[in-house]
Amino acid sequence: MKILIQKGAILLASSMLLVGSLWAKEDSAKPITLTLHHFLSSKAPPHVELIEPWAKKVEEMSKGRLKIEIFPSMSMGGKPNELYGQAKDGAADIVYTIAGYTPGLFTRTEVFELPTIHTNSSLRTAMAAKENFDLIKDDFKDVKPLLIASAGPYQLDMVSKKVEKIDDVKGLKLRSPSRTGAWYIEELGAEPVGMPLPDVPQSLSKNAIDGAVLPMDVFPAFKFQQLTKYTTEIKGGGGFGGSVLLLLMNKDKFNSLPKDLQAILEESTGTELIEKFAKLADNMEVVGKDLQVKSGGEIITLDETETKKFDEAGDKVVQRWVKEVNSKGIDGQKIVDAVRKSISK
Repeated sequence: MKILIQKGAILLASSMLLVGSLWAKEDSAKPITLTLHHFLSSKAPPHVELIEPWAKKVEEMSKGRLKIEIFPSMSMGGKPNELYGQAKDGAADIVYTIAGYTPGLFTRTEVFELPTIHTNSSLRTAMAAKENFDLIKDDFKDVKPLLIASAGPYQLDMVSKKVEKIDDVKGLKLRSPSRTGAWYIEELGAEPVGMPLPDVPQSLSKNAIDGAVLPMDVFPAFKFQQLTKYTTEIKGGGGFGGSVLLLLMNKDKFNSLPKDLQAILEESTGTELIEKFAKLADNMEVVGKDLQVKSGGEIITLDETETKKFDEAGDKVVQRWVKEVNSKGIDGQKIVDAVRKSISK
């Protein structure tokens, strides 16, 4: 009798182990779905041409084990300036955002926004960020950075005021994309009005602001050619600083993934994706300028004398930034010099 009971117990235990093994196998085969939240519309070029294809590539590389569900237009709730917090806290697994939307959090990374540093090529600036990541990595202690890219250079886009010289800017209300952008606008003698990109069209249409500091690569998505008449750029077709684009992931979520899936996320967001972001920004800038001209607008290129005046104002902003980060124990000049050297390659 005891032998039968023992055999029954052994059989029961074996059955439970077998069932448990099958459950574990089934669970491990179940795809892991990550949420990706961002502020752009589902029709915006970065969503259609970059984010969606990247999500598809990740799924293909992982053979279906990893899926990314995209929520555009802040459809998971909140405002654009809350995206970083959503990634940090895990409300979203991944977010696509702009560093300037959360002032003060990316102290070192702000260098790539500064006038006279990012003035033209999105690819050069993005590759400079990759090359100098060790100098800015402490900005990302609380999240996992998957991608650091660069938008096109900022231009001055005006509702009705033509800006042909630095004095034309004085006293105007201009949308600022970031806190360092606000410093630059102040240095020009204008009044900065901070707001995220999705809020700019309404402010322009209601004449709440005289113009906006914007990259022209966003014109197609937001139809700024219908809201502005004049665009001013510096000599050589460059601009006045730029935006840092970020693809950030919740740190705990990333660490919870199997090592091979972590590797896929990192591989898929490497140099190839950086180049795609930069190429899109540079191509869309050309499209934006073309839309402005075709709509009856005008592209104004500053002459050498006025470009120098704007650059002098930009250099003052750079030195203000260096002084501020130095007070926090960060060697700002070292970062500026390293980035300028990388960009000039």
